[in-house]
Amino acid sequence: MRIGLFTDSYCPQVNGVATSVLMLKENLELLGHTVFVFTTSDPSAREGESGVYRIPSVRAVAGRRLAYPPPGVMKTVASLRLDIVHTHTEFTLGLLGRKAARKNNIPLVHTMHTIYEYYTHYIPGTRQLDTLKKGMVKKLCAAWCNSADRVIVPTRKVEQLLSSYGVVRETCVVATGIDIGKFRGEPGLADAAEALRRDLWIREDDKVIVSIGRVSKEKNIEELLLAMKTYLPLRPDVRFLIVGDGPAKKHLEGMSRDLGLSERVTFLGEQPWEGIAAFYRLGHVFISASRSETQGLTYIEALAAGLPVVAKADPCLDGTLLNGVNGYTFTDSGGMERALDNLLYDCARYREFSNQAALSAGKFSAEHFARAVQSVYLEALADGADLPEELTV
Repeated sequence: MRIGLFTDSYCPQVNGVATSVLMLKENLELLGHTVFVFTTSDPSAREGESGVYRIPSVRAVAGRRLAYPPPGVMKTVASLRLDIVHTHTEFTLGLLGRKAARKNNIPLVHTMHTIYEYYTHYIPGTRQLDTLKKGMVKKLCAAWCNSADRVIVPTRKVEQLLSSYGVVRETCVVATGIDIGKFRGEPGLADAAEALRRDLWIREDDKVIVSIGRVSKEKNIEELLLAMKTYLPLRPDVRFLIVGDGPAKKHLEGMSRDLGLSERVTFLGEQPWEGIAAFYRLGHVFISASRSETQGLTYIEALAAGLPVVAKADPCLDGTLLNGVNGYTFTDSGGMERALDNLLYDCARYREFSNQAALSAGKFSAEHFARAVQSVYLEALADGADLPEELTV
């Protein structure tokens, strides 16, 4: 197949959507398909990306980029003779992909990566208007999904939400995959983690809690810092590393200082994707209090690296975090503290949870992900016309 992926987020950006699309492109190509990515321009993008079309863009809300397709881009898309269009955004590039699919009479598949009702605080307006904003977002999401031929969601949580919004299109649950080998122990990974340990003045016997991802209000990092106010003073061998950037970073750094946590909590900012596995390797436990995840790729990356996960209970964790097996869920600070102590101060339990974490990540391989998405493409094509012989399963 000749496949077009349309996305606002792509490498070198570091976020779940960018990672998902990159993994999909690479692994669809390994399956023998030809894949083209239409995405935003980025000052940090490398030259000569194979099959990647960078559309002029500007920096928009919360660090995202918004494309403004130039005249003639539809001719470029048409010249690629795509068999299927797969959109990963509801914004400009998603609109471009949808237009291309309809104009060239080819199936449109859409992945719903983001639960936008959790992000309405970025829309200007008073807090009193939040209910109205959420209602508007739900209607727009439903309209977008109902315009596609197939909708892919990463978890049942998102499937149920879309149904409540009024989405009637066929929905396929496909868990996003990752490059498991990247986090399992690539050559040089241990050395890179050791170098980080030295650079950050982390002692050999220190216990390291890591949080990796976007630093924003919806990730609920404030709750973690408030819990650390009482947790860290009684545990002098614990360090908390927060890896990532975002609109809440400055506020949270100030909050950490005000709570007296600066010596034990370190904000490391955004790190290059190529080196992110070393931060997992440095850690002992991955932690998150986010309630805005659709799947939580960082949870899966942590598991692949052998890190047990301690996370706020959320339906997106179903099938990923096995409570009492590869990590713990919590609902309050007391539950979080007990979970951390169970893992950081019980060596036998920790080894068992670490082994189970690595094992449980296996079902999220990038190859399995690409094959599942390929099946969705074939179903969408079969609905429209007889499949060419070379595309039959």
